[in-house]
Amino acid sequence: MLAAAAVLVVVGLTWGAGVFGKVTGGGFDDPASESTKARDRIIAELGNQDVDVLVLYSSDSTTVDQPAFRDPVTTTLTALRGLPEVASVTSWYDTQAPNLVSADRHATYAVVQLRAVEPDDKTAAYERVEPALDAPGVTTDAGGTVPFLYEANHQTERDLVRAETISLPVLLVLLVVIFGGLVAAGMPLLIGGLAILGAFVAIRLLTLATDVSVFAINVITLIGLGMAIDYALFVVSRFREELAAGHDTPAAIQRTMTTAGRTVMVSGLTIALALASLLIYPQVFLRSMGFGGVAAVLVAMLGALTVLPALLAVLGPRVNALRIPMPWRRRTATHGDGWARVARSVMRRPWLYAVGVVAILAVFAAPAVRMEFGGFDERVLPAGSEPRVVADRLATGFPGGTVGPIEVLVSGAPEAAARQFAERVGQVPGVTGVQVTANRGDSTLLSATYTGESTGQVAQDAVRTIRDLPGPAAAEVLVTGRTAADLDLISSLASRLPWMALIMASATLVLLFLAFGSVVLPIKAVLMNLVSIGASFGVVVWVFQDGHLADLLGFTPTGFIEPSNPILMLAVLFGLATDYEVFLLSRVREEWDRTGNNTASVAHGLARTGRIITAAALLLIVVVAGFATGGIMFIKLIGIGMIVAIVVDATLVRALLVPATMRLLGRWNWWAPGPLGRVYSRYGLRETEAPQPVREPEPASRS
Repeated sequence: MLAAAAVLVVVGLTWGAGVFGKVTGGGFDDPASESTKARDRIIAELGNQDVDVLVLYSSDSTTVDQPAFRDPVTTTLTALRGLPEVASVTSWYDTQAPNLVSADRHATYAVVQLRAVEPDDKTAAYERVEPALDAPGVTTDAGGTVPFLYEANHQTERDLVRAETISLPVLLVLLVVIFGGLVAAGMPLLIGGLAILGAFVAIRLLTLATDVSVFAINVITLIGLGMAIDYALFVVSRFREELAAGHDTPAAIQRTMTTAGRTVMVSGLTIALALASLLIYPQVFLRSMGFGGVAAVLVAMLGALTVLPALLAVLGPRVNALRIPMPWRRRTATHGDGWARVARSVMRRPWLYAVGVVAILAVFAAPAVRMEFGGFDERVLPAGSEPRVVADRLATGFPGGTVGPIEVLVSGAPEAAARQFAERVGQVPGVTGVQVTANRGDSTLLSATYTGESTGQVAQDAVRTIRDLPGPAAAEVLVTGRTAADLDLISSLASRLPWMALIMASATLVLLFLAFGSVVLPIKAVLMNLVSIGASFGVVVWVFQDGHLADLLGFTPTGFIEPSNPILMLAVLFGLATDYEVFLLSRVREEWDRTGNNTASVAHGLARTGRIITAAALLLIVVVAGFATGGIMFIKLIGIGMIVAIVVDATLVRALLVPATMRLLGRWNWWAPGPLGRVYSRYGLRETEAPQPVREPEPASRS
């Protein structure tokens, strides 16, 4: 097994690492949406008409018509037209169009169209063209769709590299503190590395059959490392516990795998199915996150169930080697006196804890009910980035300036009829101007500018109104552009969200029933997951939609949330919450099978797993923390949202609310109707053959 793992590592480091050159950078569109169909039709009927790059030239001392400004800019633009990657360049110097020069005449921008059609090809072409954009003696900034995506991708890569550079040493230190020795501390990191490399191999195999977005790599790094550490922490802790109980290495491994191993399998399958719910979305970037997450979780699970036991078999008691003296560890019992006291307190006052925690979580979750959705624009980038500078300058200094005009394809009508329709478009509230930008036969492309950002309400209302306008007789009118694509994305995501929720809930209910033989516990687990996620969403709305702490965290609030972010968080956090639930319930069920005393079982399970769940949560927070410090706002949002959810789930929910509700439910925790009970008896994922428990009397609860 160790030899097979070594082969996988070598393949992952060589062939698997090549996945970086095989993934795509786009994939945000729904192929069935009107905006995507319109773009495809524009290319087919009129050729590529994308506005790819907006090059802003500005000067504080000279105006656009003075030689010191005009000459270097026109020389640069002439050279730019000769590059093989460039299809066309439009500037004020050629057209005298008033919208291409600023109101103070100290700035102008050129519209550059690239020959490439596909997003990845455009990005590669822009990277080659970028050095040729600079005009000597004039300030040059590049913005528009392609530079925006280029900068967002590169900023994300920089954030991830910095996060991993910081998190790995911190993880090692924390693991040493948790385990008290270097050898045991290294086990989770080894499985984490194996999970990441194995997932790279799996995703590269997938690229042979379908498009996979670069976002799959980001999810692999986060989920692979986080879950591998969780699983290895749980397995190694149980193995050391069994050794301490006097079992030899083979017996300790066998007992570990029938208990902790079963828990890891149930957790891994549940999280993988939760992440697989992302595969129902047509957008490549969301499906890719599903691919990456499922691959990372399954490889982490298999590594913890195969490679890690093989490694522990080789090490045996030497897993405790290279111990580091930590005096405070001597003052705690095996399962920690602190968690034993918490368990006893919750069992004595279940109503107090249940009501108190629910009240706290309700306060956290309250802002989530007013979550507003919108697309992302240049404001997600750091304030000084070039695409954001261009967007801000065009919005404030140019008449009707926008980096994302509304594009309207009028197909099947003569140009005269299309121009009459353009006049009606120009009367739409918020529209500041309409131009015919291309015509061929009976196909005409209109470009409409508007006030405010492409993600603003004015632009969205304008798109909706234009789509409702009656077109020319026998003609087809299709609307696309940034704003239209955002609206179509929101509609597409919302239409599939109920199915995603159904998949996650169904998978959790089935797997937890097979693991614990109860109908009540799986339903309660789903409700507890929603409580944790609701608290996280409430904080996200309060911070990122409302703008609280914006200066401290370093971002610009937009007044809305990009909808794919909460969907990704929902899939990941639902799986993570189930992970902690399985850890706790496995130990509770183990004790219930032995004694049949619900109160004692819950207290014992919390006392035994509280420290491990807290440690796993702390380690995962370190993994996620790098996201919260990133320069991209939506990456920061996911990081902070996940940190809040992990803290809430590992402390208030799993340590207090779940035990309190289990104490109140008593034997109803383990109830299942007769037919389902027989299903569990035959197909349940039990550790051993179910014993006949001794039913001890339950003490009365006290509030």
